[in-house]
Amino acid sequence: MARFTLPRDLYHGKGCLEELKNLTGKKAILVVGGGSMRRFGFLDRAVSYLEEAGMEVTLFENVEPDPSVDTVMKGAAKMQEFQPDWIVAMGGGSPIDAAKAMWAFYEYPDTTFEDLITPFSFPTLRTKAKFCAIPSTSGTATEVTAFSVITDYKKGIKYPLADFNITPDVAIVDPELAEKMPKKLTAHTGMDAMTHAIEAYVSTLHCDYTDPLALHAIKMIHNDLKASFDGDMDARDRMHNAQCLAGMAFSNALLGIVHSMAHKTGAAYSGGHIVHGCANAMYLPKVIKYNAKNPEAQKRYAEIARFIDLKGSSDAELVDALIAELKSMNVSLEIPSCIKDYEGGIIDEKEFMEKLPEVAKLAISDACTGSNPRIPTPEEMEKLLKACYYDEEIDF
Repeated sequence: MARFTLPRDLYHGKGCLEELKNLTGKKAILVVGGGSMRRFGFLDRAVSYLEEAGMEVTLFENVEPDPSVDTVMKGAAKMQEFQPDWIVAMGGGSPIDAAKAMWAFYEYPDTTFEDLITPFSFPTLRTKAKFCAIPSTSGTATEVTAFSVITDYKKGIKYPLADFNITPDVAIVDPELAEKMPKKLTAHTGMDAMTHAIEAYVSTLHCDYTDPLALHAIKMIHNDLKASFDGDMDARDRMHNAQCLAGMAFSNALLGIVHSMAHKTGAAYSGGHIVHGCANAMYLPKVIKYNAKNPEAQKRYAEIARFIDLKGSSDAELVDALIAELKSMNVSLEIPSCIKDYEGGIIDEKEFMEKLPEVAKLAISDACTGSNPRIPTPEEMEKLLKACYYDEEIDF
């Protein structure tokens, strides 16, 4: 038996932010990030639509990128005080992810963060509030997924929280919000979406319901990401749909070790964060080469290559063509090929090597590893991470 879960309602197309005025409730808390939603006027519009729906509205602002356990607890405390029956999260993946975790602590104040780390162990939500998600970036697809990533800065670890309870009730996928993304964010979130779709397609939990969503998302992203990066707003609008389709696929098929590695390297080093989408883009070609030693995975990567019209006379050649195409996309999107070159070399080599065994161990224990087509040993994970640092070939 398998399960396929999506939001009950998904509104899409320009101007659909206005659907907020059709929500029914008494009080709404609006959770947002660092200021772009206010700067571009979307926050004021959202507040006025919710007020038009007859709701009292309060704000929780300034959720940081890669939201922390502390921010989640502060937001939950504000919810306890305000007692909303709608939680509306708007912005990039960070405010929406944070709001999902706040929701759990709002409804169950006595639960602990440790209680929620175990995948699919959340208590039953919706005893106090429903959840509406409005993405402004085209990548995380958290508006349709059962996932949230929260960072424990004391431990330097990103935790992916997973439970169908935190799949939003309503998703509002309005491409107008994504038209304001800067170039670098467009590149990173776009390759995050590509990684979601590819990992979902080769996941051991893929099924007939997730496969078409993953494949179509891959084709759309392959066709539109570079144009979106270059400022083509029609392509940008299509990317907003493509990333959402990728999210529907991976929320139900789950992911693989590209994400395990990105989660556990993201906040591990003193030089700075490795932005999630950029990490995925750098690691994906290496992981494909590693996973393709599994015959079923090789066959499915080859199917992806054929679907986007790449050439090869065998599955092995098609896998190599897919890897080459993804590397070429990274170059065109100004994404480095390895951690060593990331942001001019902010991740220190000595620190990376010192932390390698521990980071590898944490990556293997990440929630995304179980559905990867090939489960690495600790030694293999160390070799993979090292290859991602130095841009080495994968031959194991």
